[in-house]
Amino acid sequence: MIWIIGCNGMLGREVSELFQKNKIPFIGTDIECDITDISALAEFAKDKNIKWIINCSAYTNVDKSEEEEPKAYSINASGAANIAQTASLIGAKLIHISTDYVFNGKGNSPYKESDAKQPLGAYGRTKSAGEDFVAEKTDKYFIIRTAWLYGKNGNNFVHTMLRLFAEKDSLNVVVDQKGTPTWAGTLASLLMTIIQTDSDKYGIYHCTDEGETTWFDFACAIQEYAFDAGLISKKIPINPVSSSEYPTKTERPKYSVLSKEKIKNEFSFIPRSWDAVLNDYIKVRPKSV
Repeated sequence: MIWIIGCNGMLGREVSELFQKNKIPFIGTDIECDITDISALAEFAKDKNIKWIINCSAYTNVDKSEEEEPKAYSINASGAANIAQTASLIGAKLIHISTDYVFNGKGNSPYKESDAKQPLGAYGRTKSAGEDFVAEKTDKYFIIRTAWLYGKNGNNFVHTMLRLFAEKDSLNVVVDQKGTPTWAGTLASLLMTIIQTDSDKYGIYHCTDEGETTWFDFACAIQEYAFDAGLISKKIPINPVSSSEYPTKTERPKYSVLSKEKIKNEFSFIPRSWDAVLNDYIKVRPKSV
């Protein structure tokens, strides 16, 4: 049996739908099973013959993490530790989802899994601590770092842009931060590949769609594809601005492109280009988004 923790989140729902489509049996939990309480995890896992755990749960509000770091830590770090310890106790393999925010973004070439971590803010710190706890508490783990995630469930940049295109006469979008937009379905497909092959190639991996872009160019592509798909009736000016002109509580990584060579080599998993995936995604989105 596969246990999806955080099954109602953006990624958790994408994984659940993919598994249902492929007739892969699983059970899912969300806030009703408190990951900050290890006894609750142990009680749920009891007598279910769980072979895999996928941890999709996370505190993901980057700016609010600065104000609520203890809360973020309880979920992203302590919660991850509890899940890893539970996996070890029941003999299950663990897939834990992490983030590009464990890096400082001061590089200029795609980050490899072995590169040194140096998070800039509370969100990155708590996720980095969660990675360390996972590696400490269990031997059978896959840590999958991803970035700029979007999907049909939950808040994300694509849905925010689609809403703002209808509400605003123009938009300012940051142009000096680079990364890779990633559809949640791409990540879900990698997780399915790992589980279907019953892999024991444990360790840290990176998974995003292919290529790199800026938030500004990402926004422009969303508008272009949405207009072509009939999701929006008009185009508005999108103006490139620097991070200094758009201050936030947390410093964002300037460069957070992740190398995918390891998943290509180990799992023969070849991500598609971010713009092609985005175009396909927008073509099937309902106009209500």
